[in-house]
Amino acid sequence: MMVDKAMHPLVASLFIVIWFGGSLPYAYAQLSPTFYDEACPNVNNIIRGVLVQALYTDPRIGASLTRLHFHDCFVNGCDGSILLDNTDTIESEKEAAPNNNSVRGFDVVDDMKAALENACPGIVSCADILAIAAEQSVCLAGGPSWTVPLGRRDSLIANRSGANSALPSPFASLDVLKSKFAAVGLDTSSDLVALSGAHTFGRAQCSSFNLRLYNFSGSGNPDPTLNTTYLAELQQLCPQAGNESVVTNLDPTTPDTFDGNYFSNLQTNEGLLRSDQELFSTTGADTIDIVNNFSSNQTAFFESFVVSMIRMGNISPLTGTDGEIRLNCRRVNDNSTGSNALLVSSI
Repeated sequence: MMVDKAMHPLVASLFIVIWFGGSLPYAYAQLSPTFYDEACPNVNNIIRGVLVQALYTDPRIGASLTRLHFHDCFVNGCDGSILLDNTDTIESEKEAAPNNNSVRGFDVVDDMKAALENACPGIVSCADILAIAAEQSVCLAGGPSWTVPLGRRDSLIANRSGANSALPSPFASLDVLKSKFAAVGLDTSSDLVALSGAHTFGRAQCSSFNLRLYNFSGSGNPDPTLNTTYLAELQQLCPQAGNESVVTNLDPTTPDTFDGNYFSNLQTNEGLLRSDQELFSTTGADTIDIVNNFSSNQTAFFESFVVSMIRMGNISPLTGTDGEIRLNCRRVNDNSTGSNALLVSSI
């Protein structure tokens, strides 16, 4: 990707390292950073323009779009299936337990798709929009930039049951988190910690952490790993029997900046979600040293995050003539438009 590359010169060589070295999950060689160079050369700038406008009124939208990409890739691969609405034949992943009343940003994705359809009709997939939007979101929040491999196609189906089983829960133990990452071919230590670092920006609802405040693991008491001062603040924000849809910052120190403070928060027992704090507070865990390293060395975090995002973005993509290029990210193409999109998108 050509935007803001000067912000982090170290990432210029990262793509070469990733391309030729290290194992990547599932199909990788079929994707290319130059996929749209001929058919839609301004794809990155178009997506970025829509994102910049959205950030003016919604500072958390970047984190929300990054999360959409994550939740898409963990269910049947990075195929845009999370964007599909309910129909007579499709059970939307949006209503799966980990997503329902939680994932957001669909209207902004619609705006990105509309802008791309205006400039390059039938060319850019919804799955690729999510991948590019995640990179742009991180970069605009002060994080690293990277070159996104492209060429994913969109699924014809959704998988609600898969979303219920595959997506990591905010209440998960470290062992469960590791099993979820292993199931999609990601590393259970380096990828897990690096991608968890995306919680350096964004918000979470009280419902995603209130059990830690009052009844951790059915004990009737708060999570003993929670910093007591932080616990009191969270209990005031999220009282028992209160409104569980109230949101708070995942990173209380720099909530809208992509930096390494998330890991420093874990060291002081101020991880908001159990799934966050488990990375540091699980006795003997191989993730502790990684947290310590990322806390003291933001460059190391950024480098690892780039590698892990590219790895995650290449989980089981649909390529070639599989799937389609949706004209509307919320629904599959009808028969009359689907064949045309298939021909155009395979250029």
